[in-house]
Parts: sequence; C-alpha cells; structure tokens
Amino acid sequence: MTEETRETLIHDWNEPYPTVDFEVQFDDETLRDGLQSPSVRDPELDQKLELIHLMNDLGIQTADVGLPGAGERARQHITTLVKEMASLNIQANVACRTVLTDIAPVIDVVQETGEPIEVCAFIGSSPIRQFAENWDFDHMLKLSREAVEFGVKNDLKVMFVTEDTTRATPEQVRALYSTAIEAGASRICVCDTCGHATPLGTKTLVRFVKDLVDELGADVGIDWHGHRDRGLGLINTLVALDAGATRLHASALGVGERTGNTEMDLLLANLKLNGVIDNDLSKLGAYCEKAAEAIGMPFPVNYPIFGKDAFETGTGVHASAVVKALRKGDTWLANRVYSGVPADMFGLEQVIQVGPMSGKSNVQWYLEKRGKEASDDAVGRVLELAKKTPRLLTEEEILGAAGC
Repeated sequence: MTEETRETLIHDWNEPYPTVDFEVQFDDETLRDGLQSPSVRDPELDQKLELIHLMNDLGIQTADVGLPGAGERARQHITTLVKEMASLNIQANVACRTVLTDIAPVIDVVQETGEPIEVCAFIGSSPIRQFAENWDFDHMLKLSREAVEFGVKNDLKVMFVTEDTTRATPEQVRALYSTAIEAGASRICVCDTCGHATPLGTKTLVRFVKDLVDELGADVGIDWHGHRDRGLGLINTLVALDAGATRLHASALGVGERTGNTEMDLLLANLKLNGVIDNDLSKLGAYCEKAAEAIGMPFPVNYPIFGKDAFETGTGVHASAVVKALRKGDTWLANRVYSGVPADMFGLEQVIQVGPMSGKSNVQWYLEKRGKEASDDAVGRVLELAKKTPRLLTEEEILGAAGC
C-alpha cells in the first residue's frame, strides 16, 4: 500500500494539539510523588536503577529521585541514583520543603557525587492550606526567598513549587512566583495538587503564570504538575503544555497519592501520536511493566495501550476486519482498521482470541497462527464450545476442541 493510499483511509477530524515551538521536557515523578500512593511499596535500589535507565531510553530529561529529608535509606538511594545518572542523559532532581535543613543534605550529595541536582523547593499556596496550617503569608514569602537564595548560593538549580496552585489567589500566586524569581529560581512549578482543575481552569492559570514571567522579563521555565482526582490529569497536562508550560510532570501508570498523577506513558504516547514529540517509545511497555513490578501494583487489564486487553479481541466483527487486513499482509492496516492507536508504534501487535462473541474468522486465524489445520469441522467444534462458554477460551480448550 502506498503512503498516498494510506492518507485517504483515515479522515482525521483532530486538529494538531498541543501546538508548541520548543522541545517539550518531561519530569518523571514515579520514584518520589508516585511512591506516596498508599497501595505501593518503595522499590529496591536495583529496581529503581532499571527504571532510571528506561526513563533515559524514553527521552525523559529529568526524574525526581526522592526526598533527602526522608531518612538514611532515602539519601543512600538518591546518592546511588545520582551517580548512575552521570553516564546517562537524564538528570536528577529532589523534593525539599522551603526550609534550609531540607536543602542542606542535597549539597552534601552533590559534593559526594560531583553531579548536579535540581532542588524542587515546595510550599503550600492556597488559602485553605494556609488556614489549616495557621501560616502567615509574609512569613511564607520570607521562607520562599531564603530557601531559593540558599540553594542558588550553593550552586544548586532551584525549581520553586507552589502546592495547590489551582486553588490559590492570583495575588498570592503573583507574589510567591515573583519572590522566587527575584531570588534566583530557574524554574517555577504550577501544581494541581488536589486534582481540582478543569481544562479551562488549567489554561487560564498557566497563561496567567506565563504572562507574569513575560512581564518580569525572566528566563524561567514553567512546569506543570497534575493529579487525576477528577480523571482530568492527562487532558489538563496537554492543555498546560499548549498554554505555555515547558516541562510536564507525570508518573508511570499514573501512580501517586490518592488516585494518582498524570500518566507518563499515556502522556508520551499521546504527544507522539499528535506529532509533538518524536521520541523512540518502543520501550514504553517495558517501562510500565517494570514500574508495576517494582512498586507492587497490579497492572489493570484494560489500561490504555499497555494493558493486556488493549489490542486483544474475541468479537467476530472486529476480528474479521483485523484478520482480513492481516491476510493482505498489511500490518499497517491491521493495526489501524479497528484501533485508534497503532500497536506497532509501541512494539505491540493485534491479538485475536475466541469467545462467545466470536465468528469463524476468529477460529480460523487462531488455528492457522499456531500452524494447525482450520477445517470446517474443527472450526465448528471450537465455535460450538465458545458459544456456550461465558468467557474467552483458553488455548488448551481451543486446541482440544479442534482435535489438535
């Protein structure tokens, strides 16, 4: 099939989105924010190292490798990960409160490893958080300034992070970011910490922050960190990019506190499909599997793209179309005729199964794929069993019914 013919087979109602004219950056939060999920375990060091290598292979620029103030185990892991990253393209950052005692251990790790570490200094910014904590806003500004200046004075890149930005007032957002930028922050991070934002709210807030940065004439990057309490993590992150964010935070499989963070794998996949990035994503499936194994979280079978069911069908009409494409010897066609996501783009393939909604083509393809004769009698026996079984048949059941 020619490229010209392919272009006529799918009418695309989607407009290019998001629209950017810069290299999109990604910050992987799996090993820090992701581990705040109440249902996961802190991976062993060798598992963290494997994940860092996979992140690097996917073209992810930075990874949050932990909280130095969390204890000796955390500091040991961070130190080893930073040393390993010295030979990779990916760089490390760590989360710290806007207090000097949190940032000081980072200086020690930098001195020990000889490698740069970005400090992500965070402070709550919403009125509700301030009220609950009995915080004084002027004191918050003082802490923010001192933390950023301390980091910069010690040759650390500092990203200033406002937790719960999506519920903060414009006046206080302006004051916090202006203070941090004046103190020398190289990046500022807009956070939807509680998953409160809608796409329109995300767009309005990020544009507000971008206008502030432009107004100050600052050469400062803008990060977006989103959660998915309302199921809007991914779309909000795409909107944030379109509105002016230059680095996007996400975690493998969307793991994180409560219902989790934006899904790094789905974010990369969608930006690839939309033509925004050209990263090699052939190891994205391995990244998901390794993350699920490392944190001890079951992999949902219906998870988009990388779940077991993503490219698998036992339905007759669907399977028939895929099989016809495969019989043409056209994997491009087979991966798109009944799928909005090309399986081969991610190192995967279409899988035909046999169940109560299957037709002859399912059985014929299944048997032929395994080098078995697909006679009418064999196909009939398998279909008879399938129609009275309320699930997909196992390979043993199919081959047994076919007499193979």
